[in-house]
Amino acid sequence: MSVFLYNTKTRHKDEFKPLDTKQVTMYCCGPTVYNYAHIGNLRTYIYEDLLANTLRLAGYKVKHVMNITDVGHLTSDGDEGEDKMKIAAEREQKSVLEIARMYEDAFFRHTQALGLKRPTIVCRATEHIQDMIDFIKALEEKGFAYISNGNVYFDTAKFPHYGCLSGQKREDLKHGARTEQDLNKKNASDFVLWFTSSKFENQILQWESPWGRGYPGWHIECSAMATKYLGECIDIHCGGIDHIPVHHENEIAQSEARLGHEWVNYWVHMEFLNNKSGKMSKSKGGFLTLDSLVEKGYQPMHYKYFCLTSHYRSTAIFSEEAMDAAKNAYENLAEAMSIYKAAAKNQNLTETEEKTLQALNEEFNNYLFDDLKTPMALSLIWSVVKDNQKSAILKREFLYHIDKALNLSLKDVAPKEVERIAITPQIEALLQVRAEARAAKDWAKSDEIRDQLAALGIGVKDLPNKEIELIKL
Repeated sequence: MSVFLYNTKTRHKDEFKPLDTKQVTMYCCGPTVYNYAHIGNLRTYIYEDLLANTLRLAGYKVKHVMNITDVGHLTSDGDEGEDKMKIAAEREQKSVLEIARMYEDAFFRHTQALGLKRPTIVCRATEHIQDMIDFIKALEEKGFAYISNGNVYFDTAKFPHYGCLSGQKREDLKHGARTEQDLNKKNASDFVLWFTSSKFENQILQWESPWGRGYPGWHIECSAMATKYLGECIDIHCGGIDHIPVHHENEIAQSEARLGHEWVNYWVHMEFLNNKSGKMSKSKGGFLTLDSLVEKGYQPMHYKYFCLTSHYRSTAIFSEEAMDAAKNAYENLAEAMSIYKAAAKNQNLTETEEKTLQALNEEFNNYLFDDLKTPMALSLIWSVVKDNQKSAILKREFLYHIDKALNLSLKDVAPKEVERIAITPQIEALLQVRAEARAAKDWAKSDEIRDQLAALGIGVKDLPNKEIELIKL
């Protein structure tokens, strides 16, 4: 079964055809570690992890690379404003690198709690400065870079396809419109590759370069590290939709200018998480972290389940009511799994159940292979859970399968401790009469026996193949 993904570049859903049939290369824009990742950020990483898991489900190995921005990211995508790392260092009275490591550790603590696999390679910007310098030198040699007032800029006028991802024309782009204009630029859409001169005289992290002592612009790090670890052509590049109009346009421009060919085949972008007041944002303050959700009585898997109830290309609206619903749904699913594990102990699937399981697994896979349709996948899961004609072992094996992609920690749920029911001669006799009544389709008699058993504190649940489960009432 083929995998289909919505490709921002083509603006429609495309069949995924990797460059290498054995391994997929995937680059994801990672966190800027000047503060905690808010839950809107984490929604993006949840879906990027799901995409990698889905590709594995389809039989591919995935080389997943993520950057850590610990230098060079200014407040706006257009390279204006304050340096986020510098602001955090001053706010918390720590060094910039202490801030970076503290929030990097917090980020991976949160992703681990959400059941996300650590990327194959995690690369820090501060550890790849020479790669960025080499990249900029290559752009300069090809005539795509210019120096103005000590800074090195990318000349977007030299790249005719600038704006191809967002569909904007270069001359219509107004980078920096909300902040003070950089008068050193030839064109409004040009962006900084290397700073040696800025309004910040005491920039903390600086390095020697051919253009003077300074530091890199934000956009160059992704191109330098992605090509270093994944090569000159990449299958998939992911990120939030807010990266499309500036950061990813700039990545495309500088990468394809240097390489001389198309760089990324599939651009996959995740929509925003909004609350009642609009997009969740660190710059607005008062954002929610995973820790703050836990303080409110939710677990990380409750939030992950909430995210999966909406498609990654749809805006999700966060509220406590929605979280309560997700919490209840997840806890019910985990409870069901615990019951299946206990009931199916030492049992094996029948030949018919093996075929049913294969069909269910394929149906689940197909929803994910069709542009990660998680709401449809969850609907299928609940249809199986609620089907009283399916055995506990079949349901358990199906939930094991779905957990390979969704990773809702269902595999870690402990079997439910079932109180053993002593079968007295009286109960055994009533069960025999009930079985005979049901075989004769004497439903009135069957109901009468059920009521007698209930009076003795015994519930009866009918299972496939004329089996029953006794429940302590």
